[in-house]
Amino acid sequence: MEKIIPLTDLSLATTFSEYETKFKALADQKRLQILNLLCQQESICVCDLCDMIGMPQSKLSYHLKILLDANLILKETQGTWSYYKINEPGINHLLSPELCCIFRPRCC
Repeated sequence: MEKIIPLTDLSLATTFSEYETKFKALADQKRLQILNLLCQQESICVCDLCDMIGMPQSKLSYHLKILLDANLILKETQGTWSYYKINEPGINHLLSPELCCIFRPRCC
């Protein structure tokens, strides 16, 4: 039986956890489609997003919550409507030197 070695560096464990959340959020075609639409506009009202994606608001809200929890999008409420936009620093962080250094330390 293989022995599992626990991560002793808590900061590394936290970093892995954050990336795991982000990559799980990206592992769905509908969420990728939502991100693609949000990249094309400054912000989009949830009602317009429903029409663009062709999805009921309840299902769309589920996907938006996952993207929000992964810090990939931002939400702004204006009256009764919610508007969503890309969290550029969050998206850019996925392609960050930090991630490259984790998996290619000789390059850092």
